[in-house]
Amino acid sequence: MRHVHHTRITGQVPMCILALVVLTLPNLPAFAQQADRLPSWNDGPAKTAIVEFVEAIATEDSPDFVPPAKRIAVFDNDGTLWSEQPIYVQLAFAMDRVKALASEHPEWKNKQPFKAVLEDDREALAKAGMEGIVKLVMASHAGMTSEEFSAIATDWLATARHPRFNRPYTELVYQPMLELLAYLRANDIKTYIISGGGIEFMRPWTEAVYGIPPEQVFGSSIKTEFEIRDGEPVIVRLPEMNFVDDKAGKPVGINTFIGRRPIAAFGNSDGDLQMLQWTTAGDGRRLGVIVRHDDADREYAYDRDSHVGRLDKAMEQAPDADWLIISMKRDWKSVFPPEQ
Repeated sequence: MRHVHHTRITGQVPMCILALVVLTLPNLPAFAQQADRLPSWNDGPAKTAIVEFVEAIATEDSPDFVPPAKRIAVFDNDGTLWSEQPIYVQLAFAMDRVKALASEHPEWKNKQPFKAVLEDDREALAKAGMEGIVKLVMASHAGMTSEEFSAIATDWLATARHPRFNRPYTELVYQPMLELLAYLRANDIKTYIISGGGIEFMRPWTEAVYGIPPEQVFGSSIKTEFEIRDGEPVIVRLPEMNFVDDKAGKPVGINTFIGRRPIAAFGNSDGDLQMLQWTTAGDGRRLGVIVRHDDADREYAYDRDSHVGRLDKAMEQAPDADWLIISMKRDWKSVFPPEQ
């Protein structure tokens, strides 16, 4: 009988500065980071368990050693790597686009989720979830090329500000998670984003902010097709859903696009439950992480009653599954990178 050891753990600077921090740290040898692996994490069981897991799977004479090719960690994005309250960032983006295009679509006044956008009904929008976001983006961006969509998303992120913190959304990433990503990569653990958010919304900026290149970012998508426009080959976005990378779709997406079961998974909501279940059910030592939002002063406090990032079933299953729940309030010295 094989021995299975599961260790399951839950979990404003300009983009150029973030890129410098995230992209240079992974190039340091692992021993260079031993003095202070995760400086924005408080000492305690959570930080200790993460470090012990990494050392166990990366040390050649360890019984839990995992070859580098199989060292894969997957991360949810919204609420796990950056802030998702009071509404998902991509939902804020889609709302602005729908409002800008509303005069061309009078039918939107009586059709959800467009009606909610035009009436600023945040509760109805939150209930729409990731599928609602994708519908909004799909309808407001169909017909344009992938490059055109990328440019629009990039321009929006460069100017949009969070309503509470008045900072660019790409600066409201979690400093402890940036350090964790760097620490994992320093130990040859490949990091992927598996998000319910739109794949083409995330890919233009994840490498600069997280150090995760676009080919390691997977999310929900609409259908696309190849065309020749004005003599140039392009990929065109169609008004049809292709794949919703949320809940049970996450392990399906991982299996389809990565082709290996990860050894570690990081999430924050019930939308990540199946990803955590599938990842930690594999052979050998495993790491399951849930980031719990319980710090209303520095960020937000929410779980079971929230329409955004609802954490209920995953939190209930965490003790039996041996997942550790990371407390923002208890386990993190800081939440966001310092402002310039």
